[in-house]
Amino acid sequence: MKRFVFPFTAIVGQSDMKLSLILNAIDPRIGGVLIKGERGTAKSTAARALADLLPEQVCMAGCRFGCDPEDTLHFCDECAEKYAEHQFEITNRKTPFVNLPLSATEDRIVGTLDFEKALTDGKKHFEPGLLAQVNRGILYADEVNLLDDHVVDTLLDAAAMGINHVEREGISFTHPARFIMIGTMNPEEGDLRPQLLDRFAHSIEIHGEEDPSQRVEIVNRTLAFEQDPETFCSSFTKQQEELAERIIRAQRYLSKVQYTANDILAIAELTTSFHVEGHRADIVILKTARALAAFEFRNSITPEDISKAASLTLPHRIITGHGSDNAIKPEEIESKAAEILENMPKAPERPAGNNFDEDDKKKQVK
Repeated sequence: MKRFVFPFTAIVGQSDMKLSLILNAIDPRIGGVLIKGERGTAKSTAARALADLLPEQVCMAGCRFGCDPEDTLHFCDECAEKYAEHQFEITNRKTPFVNLPLSATEDRIVGTLDFEKALTDGKKHFEPGLLAQVNRGILYADEVNLLDDHVVDTLLDAAAMGINHVEREGISFTHPARFIMIGTMNPEEGDLRPQLLDRFAHSIEIHGEEDPSQRVEIVNRTLAFEQDPETFCSSFTKQQEELAERIIRAQRYLSKVQYTANDILAIAELTTSFHVEGHRADIVILKTARALAAFEFRNSITPEDISKAASLTLPHRIITGHGSDNAIKPEEIESKAAEILENMPKAPERPAGNNFDEDDKKKQVK
């Protein structure tokens, strides 16, 4: 039987959650998203819908890690050898979606020794884990706050580095593990440690819709999907295709989005004013702002991009008052960010990062 997934574009409301997921799809290097909310607010639905929305991937045929034929820099050892010998084929696959079980052990996640092969042929073989399956895909951890802290840390380390390095039972093995980490949780069941919270790039807190008309629409769409999923999904085909194409175009456009030294200074002023610890937030805000610009097919970021990026990046990194556990609301962050950016003195514009023009490059060489 064909399995139908509730369409991403059919989800009612929850605009920040959907935007964060889209931006992470445009640039997985942003670092994933933690979605907090009570039961029945479409957290799991949105995560699965994103994977179903994304197009098929071109990959190396027979590769256990789904290596991208055009990304030779991140080949696994097996694909690098085949590529060097010109003995490889390519194929297509759906974007991987791995649902992390609560009972998952570290061995199941990172991989371990294949004892069956070791006993039959006397040689050590690496048995890939979930991180191998999810390479270039989406890793979904429901009730992430109930997972062992060490397991969550392992996942976030792999997501940040883009590789999985295994050293155990005499095996040393490294393979690519580039994926979008989506964690969901119900705050009533406990929270993550601050150190782990900070590792998620975005944090979105969602609630049930308060507008009666929106709640009615949610009920109607849910019932329509349950009664005839094929017809319901086909009614959103056009919207799904348009959004998927827009994400693909934004992925290609991302490298064209420039930022200036003033943009970085503005982000630094913003995070300093909110007393944000560390520098991860500054980097995430810049990446998110660039993805926002790419989604709108603009070649430069704006103060509005930075303000919106801050509202997705800072809620779980700001404490309202000494010793308080209540996070500041995203709309308050966005409003204050806009005010700070508007009042900043304008410094002479000059490119930053990888956006130096040819004259600047010549000066640097000299």
